[in-house]
Amino acid sequence: MAYETPQLPYSLDALEPYINTLTMDCHYNGHHKAYVNNLNKALADYPDLAAKSPEELIRDLAAVPEKIRTAVRNNGGGHVNHSMFWKMMAPRAGGEPSGKLLETLKSGFGGFAEFQAKFEAAGLARFGSGWVWLVRNPAGALEITSTPNQDNPLMEGNYPLLGCDVWEHAYYLKYQFRRGDWLKAFWSVVNWREIEHRFETKAA
Repeated sequence: MAYETPQLPYSLDALEPYINTLTMDCHYNGHHKAYVNNLNKALADYPDLAAKSPEELIRDLAAVPEKIRTAVRNNGGGHVNHSMFWKMMAPRAGGEPSGKLLETLKSGFGGFAEFQAKFEAAGLARFGSGWVWLVRNPAGALEITSTPNQDNPLMEGNYPLLGCDVWEHAYYLKYQFRRGDWLKAFWSVVNWREIEHRFETKAA
């Protein structure tokens, strides 16, 4: 079966005023669907690869023929990233996480506000297009990382817990060049329940 764009878990206007409706429409119905369509096109002649999950594909790009590897990396990564991203946000969300995740962020980064500041700084430091992430590394520790384009931490052996899209299409219609404002607004829509679930999962 061809890959499909997952259903958005809320309406296009649900994250207002932090993410406006036009941005959500363009981002979800435009960009994400394009990644899915292009991934399906790239794999049209490779049924064995198309039978894998998108996560399996990007974890093992060496197994993808060189002819289509860049297309799979970019579009498979875009599909995986955005499928996670929509779940990592929710209306009437934000605030702080709870329990062990909050304790781990405080101990690992010097406090929750310090974690937020370091996350924002990594997002601002990403040149051009990309993502900023909170990941669990193979040793089990939490780190803040950044990836270019549509690369995903899974490609580096890390497990993504929280990610923020810093491509201009994610924020430009509302925040223009003010990426820092977008990163600060992002905290108001973070779905900490989903992040806590990812934190508790045993996936590596």
